[in-house]
Amino acid sequence: MLPITGTFLDEITHDIPSQNWGPEEWRREFALYQRIGIDTVVLIRSGYQDKCVFPARSVPGLLPVRDDLGRLFLDLAEEFGLGLWWGTFDSGVHWMRDSWWREVELNKPFIDEVAERYGASPAFRGWYLCHETGSHTHHIARLFREIGGHCRQALDRPVLVSPFPMGPKQFTGSSAFTLEETFEHWHRIFEEAAGAVDVCAFQDGQIHYRDLPEFHVGMREIAERHGLKLWANVESFDRDMPIKFPPADWRYLRLKMEEASKVAEKIVTFEFAHFMSPHSCYPSAHNLFRRYSEELGL
Repeated sequence: MLPITGTFLDEITHDIPSQNWGPEEWRREFALYQRIGIDTVVLIRSGYQDKCVFPARSVPGLLPVRDDLGRLFLDLAEEFGLGLWWGTFDSGVHWMRDSWWREVELNKPFIDEVAERYGASPAFRGWYLCHETGSHTHHIARLFREIGGHCRQALDRPVLVSPFPMGPKQFTGSSAFTLEETFEHWHRIFEEAAGAVDVCAFQDGQIHYRDLPEFHVGMREIAERHGLKLWANVESFDRDMPIKFPPADWRYLRLKMEEASKVAEKIVTFEFAHFMSPHSCYPSAHNLFRRYSEELGL
């Protein structure tokens, strides 16, 4: 079984609680990553609606930003030998209303500012396109082409996406897709966005555990057909509970890791700091870390 060697960083706290960490707590966390073999951190988004991880000049109407988390994360990544993939800006509005051009117009100057401000960091290893969807909607292929292409122009680094299946754990009734429908949608998306994406880390938490083998075979076929590196985003939070979101049950996280290891070259997770770290605000995350450490001999 592959170990977890990458984690997303959820700094904007979109749908999980803030842990109110400062530089000392983040340094402790990055030191842990180095110790247990995590070599990759992915900033899941650097801006959302009126929030940002640094005081961006290129985005009007932001709430006050007094802490430069982008610089903190890059400096810590450099200090502890990790590579950071930088997440783009999600308006939370334009692309959801199919005004894809406004989403692009927001991101292009923002990406230029990020490249100018942080591009010299040796820890800046890639870009992450933060516009997540499970289907060929909201002009997602156009967004990938335009925003991913501009990322490369601003700073030539590989581009990562982490899409999801429209599975029954997140969607109900007719809005849930079969796996065959999911595969068809993503074949078309990557075909239309050819050249804009290098790495795909499909999320795994929206489907039932029994469907994981078929899911991973389909993901491998998609990656091979479109020339993508295949990672797995093995979610370390639980979608089986009626609340959002507790740390995962170790028995099922291990099952998901075992299945992902059959096809993916790397396992990343959303999101270690909250759901697996011994420093997490969730006591059950401490226990999940113990179980994981026992299994991996850490």
